[in-house]
Amino acid sequence: MLMILLVMTVLLVDLGIKSAVEEAEPQEFPRKLDKSRGFIILHRNHNNGFPMGVLRDKPELVRMVPLMVVSAVAGVFLWLFPRKGQGGHKVGISLILGGGLSNLYDRLKRGYVVDYFSVNVKGLKKVVFNLGDIFIFLGTGILLVAELIEAKREH
Repeated sequence: MLMILLVMTVLLVDLGIKSAVEEAEPQEFPRKLDKSRGFIILHRNHNNGFPMGVLRDKPELVRMVPLMVVSAVAGVFLWLFPRKGQGGHKVGISLILGGGLSNLYDRLKRGYVVDYFSVNVKGLKKVVFNLGDIFIFLGTGILLVAELIEAKREH
């Protein structure tokens, strides 16, 4: 039950922020996030493609591939859910699923993914993310660590 709550929290928080960004006036962006000392810049970007706008000229592919990937991740989630243990795997898959569902919702409902912040660090300044992206990345890292720990235990 806790993992379902985690998926729903990730999904709803990201969708809530995206909605607030979409409702704000476009001229409010870009701007520095208060109290971030200029480290986080808020944006209002609409990404019609994969990350960095890749394949934006293939909208059907850009909708269907994420649908298939999120469906596969949901299948893994459902397979893992009743198993005992494997907490790292469950948390990782839950974060990936929540972030993936948020971005999939955008693709299917809006026709684009809303990206809304960048980090003011050399090499990342021009890359605009959303929390769903961060949770997907974080969940993948947690899965990798869980797999490495499991592999070490087996040897």
